[in-house]
Amino acid sequence: ELAARRGALRGDVERIEEKIVRASELRQKKEALDANGALLKTLADHLRANELVAWIQEEALRRLAEDGSHHLAALSQGRYALRLGSSDVTATGSRAEQDFFVVDRWNADGVRSVKTLSGGETFLASLALALALAESLARLSAGGRAVEALDSLFLDEGFGSLDGETLDTVVAALDELHGGQRLVGIVTHVRDLAERMPARLEVRREGTTAVATVV
Repeated sequence: ELAARRGALRGDVERIEEKIVRASELRQKKEALDANGALLKTLADHLRANELVAWIQEEALRRLAEDGSHHLAALSQGRYALRLGSSDVTATGSRAEQDFFVVDRWNADGVRSVKTLSGGETFLASLALALALAESLARLSAGGRAVEALDSLFLDEGFGSLDGETLDTVVAALDELHGGQRLVGIVTHVRDLAERMPARLEVRREGTTAVATVV
């Protein structure tokens, strides 16, 4: 009778052990499903109404600001960096403001609006963003297709507010951007800048007629 009872108890133990293993497997499966559910909820929030478009736009602008910062640091002798929004959204996890700000390295890393920059500084910031866009357009586009690369860039004025040293820095940056692979066109009244271009089209007025000369 005891032997029969012991055999029955051994069978109970084996079944319990199997259920413990099964419970462990189900617990791991539940954790995986919970993680996947959290991801799907996040995606559902982004896909709601215009959330997806806003998220893509914000991500593109943030990358553009990061790439532009490298150019602006060189153009401003290490003084300025660009940021999307006035706060560090990577730390807070909140959505960034849809506006550019500058970080002033020469002023205790103070953050201020790009609207506070001088005319020459504003031109440098705009040029930095243009250079970043020219280099990263294919990466920012869907699929990063090479056919969507920016093969030409035209800058219309803005050079008159630059001093001689800054003008040299800008010309060096444009030379690097050109690199023999991209057409860079400049519209300017600054004679010193025009004469440093490898090819130029001079337009002058003769009476009521505009005459263009290839130089």
